Amino acid sequence: MKHYLQFSDLGAGDYAYLFERAALIKKKFKAYEKHQPLIDRTLVMIFEKASTRTRVSFEAGMYQLGGTVVNLTTEGSQLGRAEPIEDSAKVISRMVDLVMIRTYEQTKIERFAAHSRVPVINGLTNEFHPCQILADIFTYIEHRGSIKGKTVAWVGDGNNMANTWLQAAEILGFTVHVSTPSGYEVDQSVAGLRSTDSYKVFQNPMDACAGADLVTTDVWTSMGFEAENEARKRAFNDWCVDLDMMRAAKPDALFMHCLPAHRGEEVEADVIDGPQSVVWDEAENRMHAQKALMEYLLLGRVDPV
Repeated sequence: MKHYLQFSDLGAGDYAYLFERAALIKKKFKAYEKHQPLIDRTLVMIFEKASTRTRVSFEAGMYQLGGTVVNLTTEGSQLGRAEPIEDSAKVISRMVDLVMIRTYEQTKIERFAAHSRVPVINGLTNEFHPCQILADIFTYIEHRGSIKGKTVAWVGDGNNMANTWLQAAEILGFTVHVSTPSGYEVDQSVAGLRSTDSYKVFQNPMDACAGADLVTTDVWTSMGFEAENEARKRAFNDWCVDLDMMRAAKPDALFMHCLPAHRGEEVEADVIDGPQSVVWDEAENRMHAQKALMEYLLLGRVDPV
């Protein structure tokens, strides 16, 4: 049994399979061909953090795979009361086949997984967002081919997305150029990297974007950090992805954002709504990539059909 709690839980061979499988599943979806390998399987989704894309992509995806979904929030269950996480995991995992959790501390999902009898998927924590990067890389492959040897520019907060990009670069053989304001740097110890060879740090975001194949960013204030919003706006003022940054990147560079986006803050409207932006494909691909992931965690590798 495998869990998917951070990007480094799988290896390069696993990802090669998942990207191929996601492409096949998406192709069948677009052709209105049924693909239901998870009939009679149940996914429970547990939300401590609000969600649009995560909920819709997992719920719609599981139904399309032939399964069913149970949606839980901390407000509407014992999870928000005094029941230990370990007890909840033991009970819930006896009743379902797969668990997706979107929460705050990574330790919470790790404690749940340690006592779960079924695979657990990280739908987002403060430290990591592996399903988003899974979809992002799948989107890059769709548009430009293999990401191996390429350069990804990360402009903004050294947050869960940045941590996950660093893990992905080490596993899949590309480089991340990181530019964050002082005080908001990535923490290599959180990402758990073996070395610093797969990323470079730049004080100037324009330098980070120079020659990049992909430029990507996220909101300046992630969920749980709302009290810092005004201070972050001041600190991040020079880290708004604009047309000049995209011009510094390669002519065919893509722009990505995991959404929701704030035009005029972390990205200018001319960029996110411009011809290099693939944010809508990226958002849709959450569903296709996660369908491949859920199928893989429950069935292992299957023959292409």
